[in-house]
Amino acid sequence: MANWYTADLHFNHGNIISHCGRPFASVEEMDNHILQRLQCVNKEDDLWVLGDFAFARNAASRRYVAEIFEAIPGRKHLIRGNHDHKSTVKLPWASVQDLIEIKDQEQNLVLCHYPLVSWNRERYGALHLFGHVHDEFKGYRGALNVGVDCCNFRPIKLREVQFRTALIEDGVVQRN
Repeated sequence: MANWYTADLHFNHGNIISHCGRPFASVEEMDNHILQRLQCVNKEDDLWVLGDFAFARNAASRRYVAEIFEAIPGRKHLIRGNHDHKSTVKLPWASVQDLIEIKDQEQNLVLCHYPLVSWNRERYGALHLFGHVHDEFKGYRGALNVGVDCCNFRPIKLREVQFRTALIEDGVVQRN
């Protein structure tokens, strides 16, 4: 069993393509690409989605988003974001939170859709994972943006979180 982290998937959201300069010609192309990148998650793994999973404003789009949800392997947890409306929250998530503290192996993590200025156990090495800001910045000391716009449209595991966080602390610019 492994934990995977991602944010800002924005399934079924056409405006996000131009807003973030995503390299896709259509929503369908974007959704299929991100869905394919999520197949690295095994059925016994936990996938932590740090907000903004999808847009579903009518019955047809709610069915479409539900089909995407079912095609994603693993136990799916939602850390609610500003675009996660009732239809998204009602999907059969393993859990839905606004903020959660977890331990992955021996690493304490604080998961929230929004970047925080300070978090519990920060002075004791806890890392903060967030999304919301898309590609505006990748992180800061002890905090990492795990949004798909910063992670090559795929989820990441703890080892990569720790590696990328260390690069930020060393002042090295990260590449996607």
